[in-house]
Amino acid sequence: MDEPQFHTQALVIGAGISGLVAAAELQRAGLGVRVLDKGRGFGGRLASRRIGDAAFDHGAQFLTAEGPRFAALLEPMIRDRTLVPWSGSDDGAAQPDRWRGEPSMSAVAKRLALGLDVRLETPVTGLRSVGYGWSVETGSGGPFTADAVVLTPPLPQSLALLDEGGFVLPAGLRPQLEAVDYDRCIAVLAVLEGPSQLPPSGAVTPTEGPVAWIADNRTKGISRAPAVTIHATPAFSLEHWDEDRTEVGRRLLAAAAPRLGVGVRDFQVHGWRFSRPRRWHTEPCVRVGEAPQLILAGDGFAGPRAEDAANSGWAAAALLLQGVSGHSTASTSARTD
Repeated sequence: MDEPQFHTQALVIGAGISGLVAAAELQRAGLGVRVLDKGRGFGGRLASRRIGDAAFDHGAQFLTAEGPRFAALLEPMIRDRTLVPWSGSDDGAAQPDRWRGEPSMSAVAKRLALGLDVRLETPVTGLRSVGYGWSVETGSGGPFTADAVVLTPPLPQSLALLDEGGFVLPAGLRPQLEAVDYDRCIAVLAVLEGPSQLPPSGAVTPTEGPVAWIADNRTKGISRAPAVTIHATPAFSLEHWDEDRTEVGRRLLAAAAPRLGVGVRDFQVHGWRFSRPRRWHTEPCVRVGEAPQLILAGDGFAGPRAEDAANSGWAAAALLLQGVSGHSTASTSARTD
């Protein structure tokens, strides 16, 4: 049988940190790789947005590195100032291991995507095993097919795709994957009438009330206009998730007003349904299909931090390469630094 026009050796679904890291590793190993993502930009929670002259980091606010492999990934971006240091603490104390994207966090994702075949605005609607591997239906063309697939969306979305395609998980695995749970986060992006009264560090983490985090994007260095990002607590976000977003935004702005000390000119509200893993699978990734290969990875594995998501991507690439017959660089373990 001839391979379809959109066939590749490895197909990675999701262009967040985990998917981009996995794709880059597989490409370095010599495989043909394609990445599909439903969004308009790279990076998942490495997200930035503009309202007029105001710019916002409205997802992940900074990166830190504990392990040597993630530190090595960040190091070139630190050298060329894609990443710059940012205090981001209530007391303004130096945080030498805390890095923000320059000009915003989305720059980090764009850097990770360099050299990769990434198809944005390509929502995956179906995933089925076929004679030559996997067939992936999308809402914007295809089908795309591949010898192997790495799924990196939030686990509930990955499980829904598998269910839609009639895929049966190995016995005992589904309860483990369904136990993975995520906090929600309602984020308010507010353009201010003047400079805020936040501390010079540009961020506060209130210990009471519905607000978990406020960052001054101008002090942070990404916005020309006075602008703040407000993240609600997980409890408030869950309780008010289905309510009118404008009204919820006003409530959060009212709670933040004493710290802002200035009026709001305009605002938007964004909801992160899968903001941060609250409970995660203990392994960095899971292979659920052998022939053809299907691997689940992403930020529902091994921990809640961006570094954990990257480690999951590296682990998925190593595990996939194990299954590539005769591959000289195949690792013997899915675990990473």
